[in-house]
Amino acid sequence: MKIIGGHFKGKKLFLPTDKNTRPLKNIVKESIFNLIKHSKKIDLDVKNSSVLDLFSGTGSFGIECISRGSKNVIFFENHTLAIKILEKNLNSLKKIKNYKIYENDFFDFFFSERDLGCYFDIIFIDPPYKEKKINQIIEKILEKKILKDNGIMIIHRHKKDNINITEKLNIVENRNYGISKIIFGN
Repeated sequence: MKIIGGHFKGKKLFLPTDKNTRPLKNIVKESIFNLIKHSKKIDLDVKNSSVLDLFSGTGSFGIECISRGSKNVIFFENHTLAIKILEKNLNSLKKIKNYKIYENDFFDFFFSERDLGCYFDIIFIDPPYKEKKINQIIEKILEKKILKDNGIMIIHRHKKDNINITEKLNIVENRNYGISKIIFGN
């Protein structure tokens, strides 16, 4: 696993030794960024964007955004081993400070009255495949209005996932890459 574009292109990322964390495959990551850059349906530039990486694991998506010039990235992870790998990956980049790690459970944080105090161009949602509360996650993000008007939500699921995404999300694009299903919406 490595960074595939931008300032840190080619840098290897540390991976977890346990099976609880499922890092985003390079081919899927590359496809997501190609679609963001070249799609006529998505009007967004990763450079100077604000990014929220939910269920971030080792941080490969958010770190890719940092490498491509994102203004700031917030990582959300509550699995202790994944947080250690995430911190190790970020520390290996040297001299970057445009990120923050929240060591919180998404549901505990977002369903409380706490607020992140910022708005995002990109919100990447990559919960464990077994997580079934996808629509609650999407609806809470929409309710809190933390996605900017021209922003995009990117949801990573298993291609066999049969959850119908809430109608509150305008689905812009739906793609399958290997075992991954990627949903783009706003």
